Amino acid sequence: MGQQSHETIDAFLDSLKRAGVKISNEQELRERLVEARLWHMAFMTLAAHGQPLGIRFESDDGQSIDEDALQNLFARHSFPSSAEGNFAARLKTAH
Repeated sequence: MGQQSHETIDAFLDSLKRAGVKISNEQELRERLVEARLWHMAFMTLAAHGQPLGIRFESDDGQSIDEDALQNLFARHSFPSSAEGNFAARLKTAH
């Protein structure tokens, strides 16, 4: 189960980057998500409060985020329905 979870986290973060999201301190984020029992909740917590750890999310090189891809990504990885909207709102206020 641990390996499958790790692969799922990798796929999620890789898809997030393809949607135009830049991740600062990605290694720390990956390590914390792999260690978390509930990685979806850990991701949302780190998205909201990870700045002291150097974990930040922003649009890649100032380009726009593919919001449809982001919505599909969160749904595909079984996040709660409000998660994508909360994450997208944080991206917009991160500038």
